[in-house]
Amino acid sequence: MPRKVDAAARRRDVVAALFRVAERDGLARVSLRTVADEAGLNLGSLRHYFASQQELMRFAMQAMVDRVGDRLQARVDRIRALGDLPTADRVEQATDLLAELLPLDDERRAELTVFLDFTAHARTHPELRDLAVRAATGSRSLARRVVARLVDDSTPADEIDLQAERLASLVDGLGVNAILYPEVLPPTRAREVLRAHLTALAT
Repeated sequence: MPRKVDAAARRRDVVAALFRVAERDGLARVSLRTVADEAGLNLGSLRHYFASQQELMRFAMQAMVDRVGDRLQARVDRIRALGDLPTADRVEQATDLLAELLPLDDERRAELTVFLDFTAHARTHPELRDLAVRAATGSRSLARRVVARLVDDSTPADEIDLQAERLASLVDGLGVNAILYPEVLPPTRAREVLRAHLTALAT
């Protein structure tokens, strides 16, 4: 009797293979054939789960956005459970939260490397545009929540919005530069810069 294949697990394996190809060789090298080879599947088997390269790319980008979002939400939930804390502790929590978006270890470096390729690809591929916009909107929403938690309660909403955009732009810039020039901006320095900005924001 043929072994029953778990379709969801097989899709996850294929997406993991896509990430490995994209991290190693760049997103331009991703195709159904290169991903099938990486996953140890024949092309026909892969097409059973993804009918086209566009479908595979969208599924993979969606999986990445969801994975990062779930990780961030788990941290937010832990922060909520702690209630209100002294300023220094809130700064440390905010630093840990936003550091999830920086390439501070091998997993996050691989993740951000592929994500940057995805967002660049989305500029000329409308089928991915909504996911790129969702990620950008989500990071700004997160930044606004962080700012609102750190600044004085009397801070005007428009000032919170401005500082949220400033913070989101800082995180984006740190991420890009840490990926492109790790010898110039090592992980420890990127985190220090983020923490310094949040400390200044809170005081």
